[in-house]
Amino acid sequence: MKIALALAVAVLSVPLASQAAPGGDDLPAPAQPDRVAAARQALESRDYKRAMSELSLALREQPRNADVHNLLGYTYRMQPQRNLPKSFEHYNTALGIDPNHRATMEYMGQAYLMDNKPREAERLLTRLEAVCGKACNEYRMLEHAISSFKQSGKAPGSYQ
Repeated sequence: MKIALALAVAVLSVPLASQAAPGGDDLPAPAQPDRVAAARQALESRDYKRAMSELSLALREQPRNADVHNLLGYTYRMQPQRNLPKSFEHYNTALGIDPNHRATMEYMGQAYLMDNKPREAERLLTRLEAVCGKACNEYRMLEHAISSFKQSGKAPGSYQ
């Protein structure tokens, strides 16, 4: 009986040993870092180079992630060497993936104001209202930016 029990334990342990992490440790392989969270953190500190690096890696891992494209659009728009065409490219991709992506609509509206295209921003404001109403944060932020643009003639946060 003891031999049968020992044999059963030995047989059952073989598959488990083959599933161990490389290097012989029984620890699972480390999880991939959350690149989007790291990019958001970099953006909060205006570290656009680090944000771009994290988002580029995230894009390779998840090319159909609307949040990644949205944040790439934001990064291209906000860095001092602004690149609005690349920004619009990523915003359009994000909206192609998720046509109701509220943050993308708001950020793209802000980019249109920086590009002196308030009517395009107003179209996105109308879309935002249809998606989330006038009380959602993205609607209020874009509405405020459009109002400020109309009063001052330039977009909030622009380098004009």
